[in-house]
Amino acid sequence: MTPDQLTHPAAPAAPPAGARGRLPLVVYVLAAGTFLMLTTEFVVAGLLPEIAGDLRVTVAQAGLLITVFAAGMIVGSPVMALLTRRMPQRTTLVLALVVFTAGHVVVALGSDLPLLLAARFVTAWATGAFWSVASVAATRAAGPGAGARALGLVGAGGMLANVVGVPLGAFAGQVTGWRGPFWALAVLALAAVWLVARHVPHGGPDGEAVSLRSELAALRSGRLWLVLAACATTTGGVLSAYSYVSPLLTDRAGIAVGLVPLVLAGFGVGSLVGTVVGGRLGDVRPHATTIAVPAVTTVLLAAIWLLSAQAVPTVVLVTLLGLVGLSANPVLSSLAVRFAGLAPTLGVAMSVSAYNLGTAVGTGFAGSTLDSGLGAAGPAMVGTVLAAVTLVPAVAIARVQGRRAA
Repeated sequence: MTPDQLTHPAAPAAPPAGARGRLPLVVYVLAAGTFLMLTTEFVVAGLLPEIAGDLRVTVAQAGLLITVFAAGMIVGSPVMALLTRRMPQRTTLVLALVVFTAGHVVVALGSDLPLLLAARFVTAWATGAFWSVASVAATRAAGPGAGARALGLVGAGGMLANVVGVPLGAFAGQVTGWRGPFWALAVLALAAVWLVARHVPHGGPDGEAVSLRSELAALRSGRLWLVLAACATTTGGVLSAYSYVSPLLTDRAGIAVGLVPLVLAGFGVGSLVGTVVGGRLGDVRPHATTIAVPAVTTVLLAAIWLLSAQAVPTVVLVTLLGLVGLSANPVLSSLAVRFAGLAPTLGVAMSVSAYNLGTAVGTGFAGSTLDSGLGAAGPAMVGTVLAAVTLVPAVAIARVQGRRAA
């Protein structure tokens, strides 16, 4: 990946140090921010029974708190990327964290489902802005040759949420009530404001040398749209099953409610390791990675669907799903930056939007299967189909790149 694929013409050349050794500190700071972002998106997955009981709604209705957040990311990521294109990256990141904090306070205080859904939708816009800008800032800080590795680390911050944030939130919600984790996230976001303000360079506006028309021209790239299709289906496949893993484990596999956070932690550990490894492999064999991952994921999801009545195999398969399922995401994000040309922030924003489009559609269909004859195993079936579809754009990208190289 060359510097002009990651920066606009007026941007300073990224230092190559990240390619040779340790990544810059700012990448780790941004990874801490993405930890909060993914924690808030999926902490609901471990609290669905508690939220549904308190609000007196069904589990499927409570699951809308995940779906509407994903919907907000779909719209918010590209829109915020364009609205903040002339703002310094540090300013954008700080403002996003402030809105993130306010949204969590509203959820922690609210008792009406429509109000909570609205707050989650607005919070998702801020999350989309943070994730998009943080991804580009980390890529530039890492320098040539380490872009996928930097994105892998930023993504690993999000995956760490599945190791610590989501399971701890589920446990805390069972002990203190489901509102407690949202208060904790609000406080942590305020602390993240200080970290970002201290460590992220002020810099200049991200789009000062590139016109809006030039950025939108990036959307004409066929390769970019193939990447976005893969982003949507691979994430939608995994998260269709994961978002409703709590009823799968308790109602179908017969696992005690108190053990659910431990299974979530297993998924999270797998996700953390898989994202880091996927980022490293992506710098060397990007197309092989983006084909192998959805193929293996499809097999794992099909096995979960077929074996979900057995506790031990289900726990093992959920952990393996975490290890493999999202490990290609850093590679796909890196390709989105590359194929977006002069509009790297918009490219990342579109990939974030695609991830969440897959999540929204996948969780929407998955939730509807809970009340069907498929029951708690339905989401895994939906995930299997979506993951298999990922092979179509993944193979197409590899073939297009092969022809261009030839």
